[in-house]
Amino acid sequence: MKYCVTGGSGFIGSFCCEALRARGDGIVILDLIDPPAGTPHDRFVRGDIRDAAACRSALPGCDRVLHLAAAHHDFGITEDTYYSVNERGTQVLLDAMDEAGVRDICFYSTVALYGTAPPPLHEGVEGRPNSPYGGSKLAGEKICRSWTERGGGRRCLVIRPTVTFGPRNFANMYSLIRQVHSGKFAFVGPGTNIKSLSYVENIVDATFFLMDRSDLPAFDVYNYVEKPDLTSRQIAEVVYRCLERTPTRLTIPKWLAFLAAMPFDIAIALTGKNIPVSSARIRKLFTDETKFEADRVRERGFTPRVPLDEGIRRMVAWYLQEGRTQRAEWHQPPAEVIRFDGE
Repeated sequence: MKYCVTGGSGFIGSFCCEALRARGDGIVILDLIDPPAGTPHDRFVRGDIRDAAACRSALPGCDRVLHLAAAHHDFGITEDTYYSVNERGTQVLLDAMDEAGVRDICFYSTVALYGTAPPPLHEGVEGRPNSPYGGSKLAGEKICRSWTERGGGRRCLVIRPTVTFGPRNFANMYSLIRQVHSGKFAFVGPGTNIKSLSYVENIVDATFFLMDRSDLPAFDVYNYVEKPDLTSRQIAEVVYRCLERTPTRLTIPKWLAFLAAMPFDIAIALTGKNIPVSSARIRKLFTDETKFEADRVRERGFTPRVPLDEGIRRMVAWYLQEGRTQRAEWHQPPAEVIRFDGE
């Protein structure tokens, strides 16, 4: 089997490529960014999924597409760019797949599309996105559904991950581990809000488990969330245990934490840089409850091989061994489409 992996140079994409190589499958990466050193692939196409020529170059000989390329960061991206990449880029890719005779795609969406929908948040709940990221991903799903409805053997598996973490990821879990390790961490409020998480190796396993099933509907949607859920305080306590440290007793009132974050918010607004401290990060970790259900994937027979606390332990081990000395590079899609000029 040969796969085209859009966004294969990214965090989840690189783990997908490693899993594909372990399976003996062929790999073509389509991305604007060079794959990190050691990322398995047979061919790399530097291209924008919004550009038909780039998609046409990557697809010949492929049997399936893993579509992970997306506009997803919560800073520095205009609303139109979210839709340009996540909706219109998906349409360009599907059109190119039709030309190449490729009829099988896995589209990575997001639980962010549920937005303001009332819990419990399972796959049968209608999305009510309250962000351009969630809205654009829901629009991408609708395009994929319409594509499968044309028949002809077209299949689309949709994966809706929650916050995904693991080694080589520099997002919120990385910031939490770094703050705990540095001794600069403090709890904000009671920390009783639930934070659904997804460990990268498990979500990759689930993806291929579902893609390899031939008995699923042509258009099929799955949330991916680790269970049991943990609160933000419990997550931080697991990090403390993995670092063999005693959890801090310091708890800061929410109002004071948001007040202290104001200068960082201003700096982010002025520079567009992803500064680790911000009111958005505080809200995500200590205020917002992000609880999602993922019964369907388990009902299909999938069992995660890495327990949630073990996933956190693996990320902490990576952080101590190499992650803490590395610097994150945040790659955002440009507003304008980058035209393909060959490999």
